[in-house]
Amino acid sequence: MKTITWGIIGCGDVAEVKSGPAFQKTANSELLGVMRRNGEKAKDFAKRHKVPNWTTNADELIHNSAINSIYIATPPSSHLTYTPKALEAGKNVYLEKPMALNTEESQRICDAVKRSSRKLTVAHYRRKLPAFKKVREFLDAEAIGNILHVDLRILQPKNTDMIAKTDENWRLDPKVSGGGYFYDIGPHQIDLMYHFFGEIDKVAGFSSSRPEKELVETVVNGIIAFKNGVQFRGIWNFDVAEEGQTDSCIIYGTEGSIEFSFYGDVVRCIKKGKEQLFNFKNPKHIQQPMIEATVAYFLGEAQNPCPAEDGLLVMDTLEKLSGRV
Repeated sequence: MKTITWGIIGCGDVAEVKSGPAFQKTANSELLGVMRRNGEKAKDFAKRHKVPNWTTNADELIHNSAINSIYIATPPSSHLTYTPKALEAGKNVYLEKPMALNTEESQRICDAVKRSSRKLTVAHYRRKLPAFKKVREFLDAEAIGNILHVDLRILQPKNTDMIAKTDENWRLDPKVSGGGYFYDIGPHQIDLMYHFFGEIDKVAGFSSSRPEKELVETVVNGIIAFKNGVQFRGIWNFDVAEEGQTDSCIIYGTEGSIEFSFYGDVVRCIKKGKEQLFNFKNPKHIQQPMIEATVAYFLGEAQNPCPAEDGLLVMDTLEKLSGRV
């Protein structure tokens, strides 16, 4: 295998800019086909992005002999349907986050990967963005001494810009999304905490809905104890007033602190009273660095940038933080 030839299942809003064009701009990578249930939209996507094939049938894409890898960009409710099918058909899989509706489905996907000879990477793409690579660099160098605890606050109004706009707001339907906005963006924060601090020891959390009749969490408040001794506390609130909007993460060490946001481009490091600011610019197609790493992994040239087991851990932590298990 010298080139990764892709098919996209679910060429919607996420694939439009964040990921889709990156499959064509990455070396040793070609986008050969896209699938969407709405034929006109699938055809339009293919025409605008110069993709040679489009279809409304996912099986047609999965069994296309010219395609060796599938990007599953549908909502989580269909991940368990498409992922094992693609693996069984001999395709590698790049799977959107969260990897499924719940922990049980995520485990079944992990089991399918173990049974298969193919490869799977979960699209926790923030691992490869420059700002978070800088944070990891600071931590690895012990730039602020021994890490003590992390304080995270994601406070957003109902119409937050953090959530991609879609024709139908499926993210608020737990049968499709698994659990509202927290299940949509929470994986980014949880995955990075795991990426930064390693194995998790204990998780506890609580959640509430407003109004109470809603089936998804409005507020989630949780703590994580990592095996290396780092303590994490985080709160997510998706119904604050505009003036209360916050996107903040502060890592406290024995000699200073590191502060950043998940949707910003500045990393601030304070050590012994001296402040350093680092500004970064994300790529136009924000998933491109992760897609490049995935292509290298599929070609046997690099390690898996995010294995299925990591996606399972994130899913399990989501459920525990929301108090579901």
